[in-house]
Amino acid sequence: MSTRPEGYDPRAFEPFAVTVDLAVLTVRTGRLHVLLVQRGQEPYAGAWALPGGFVLPRESAGTAARRELAEETGLPEATVAGLHLEQLRTYTEPDRDPRMRVVSVAYTALVPDLPEPRGGGDAAEARWLPYDEVPPLAFDHDRILADARERVGAKLEYTCLATAFCPPEFTLGELREVYETVWGVSLDRPNFRRKVLTTPGFVEAVEGPPRRTGGRGKPAALYRAGEATTLHPPLLRPEGRSA
Repeated sequence: MSTRPEGYDPRAFEPFAVTVDLAVLTVRTGRLHVLLVQRGQEPYAGAWALPGGFVLPRESAGTAARRELAEETGLPEATVAGLHLEQLRTYTEPDRDPRMRVVSVAYTALVPDLPEPRGGGDAAEARWLPYDEVPPLAFDHDRILADARERVGAKLEYTCLATAFCPPEFTLGELREVYETVWGVSLDRPNFRRKVLTTPGFVEAVEGPPRRTGGRGKPAALYRAGEATTLHPPLLRPEGRSA
């Protein structure tokens, strides 16, 4: 344990707090959803916000992020412990919190199959809300959420994460819908099909009869996730941006 250097006075600097905020996204019923909590205390009591809270004196930001997520949403600790939380960025604007100077370390995740949340701690309620129905959020959480969507959208470009949101055996149409949902764009079907099938290890064909998807078209071939975890070359969004 290090000791304070002789002559150093910590009171020479104005104190500030460190918090964590979590933008957790998923795909449900064909729509992008975000995990939000309704604040039970001031400031912004009654407003919707990202889960999060203050980092305690003897814990890291990563530990605080998992603790706050479990406390405020009621998600099982085992579930929270298994999540891959990616550090998004640090938000440092001086007036972002009316209580005092607060620096926030934000995390994001795009994950499938999370259970229904319930409010806990200082959160009156917790809920999955469709991304396009999210009301104005407390603090600067609108900016954090927008940054998180951009990050996870980029993640789909160079990883095979999208297959985690499909059934064990899926059509290319079902896979394309995941990309369209997260990116907020419509993709050209033949071009998407060509890119997926020419990317080594992305998907592999399932032997057996194809699945009838409805309509007058012929039944669609089935695929499963391949062995790859990253995409070479990446599957880029149109114009390189989400809508």
